[in-house]
Amino acid sequence: RGGEGGACPRGGRRGMEAAELRVGFVGAGRMAGGLARGLLQAGKVPAGSILASAPSDKNLDAWRESGCRTTRCNLEVLQESTLVFLATKPHVLPGVLQEIRPAVGPHHVVVSLAAGVTLQTLQRLLPAGTKVLRLMPNLPCVVQAGAMVFTRGSGAGDEEAALLKNLLSSCGLCEEVPESYIDIHTGLSGSGVAYVYLFAEALAEGAVKMGMPGGLAGKIAAQTLLGAAKMMLETGEHPAKLRGDVCTPGGTTIHALHQLEKGALRATVMNAVEAATNRARDMAKE
Repeated sequence: RGGEGGACPRGGRRGMEAAELRVGFVGAGRMAGGLARGLLQAGKVPAGSILASAPSDKNLDAWRESGCRTTRCNLEVLQESTLVFLATKPHVLPGVLQEIRPAVGPHHVVVSLAAGVTLQTLQRLLPAGTKVLRLMPNLPCVVQAGAMVFTRGSGAGDEEAALLKNLLSSCGLCEEVPESYIDIHTGLSGSGVAYVYLFAEALAEGAVKMGMPGGLAGKIAAQTLLGAAKMMLETGEHPAKLRGDVCTPGGTTIHALHQLEKGALRATVMNAVEAATNRARDMAKE
């Protein structure tokens, strides 16, 4: 939505200038804002080359504050941009695709962030041959520590995949995967951020129970997670090996791990990933 009533300007489309990539966002919610901030903070795209559309000013004020251009008109985003991120709610996307379809040309690279909307659906609702990709980010993209996967449609080639990967590497880890992995990524990483927050909260509360102030406990819990994750990424070791390295015979860690195993932490987390993945798959069928 956001373009009815003749509010859209008519005009020629802009191609990609050699010196400057023009990036558009149709939908200006939290995830779109996170990606845009990552691009800005890394200096990949100047604020004046980013244009975002939304049906009301509620989300657009923050974009204007960071120097980005905004509009109520989705078609204007297509006319002004080469790389276009579709960041609307999944149930709104088919209507938006119908609206922007006449403005989509061979020079556009269209990237959908909508959970549950398949490449097949995107390709059916866009002009034949459109360079379309599906991207599944997660919220830490906001602090340039996201985990993103993307998959390309039949019209998108190596050049488009490389452009997206290069651009989004400023927002965190970015991997190209088969489309069947996208829903699993949602269960593992998209939703998984919340499981980690729950774990961090529990870690800190354990320390509060034992007498440490909450603010300090929270900070140490967060740094503990950050350090553990960094070691996994930088050593390439299996987490079981790293976990074993912390355990000394008869020490504190093995006593604590015994309690986690009794509480079935491992099976519970696996069940959580499975439940979120299945829900993502169900959303694709709705």
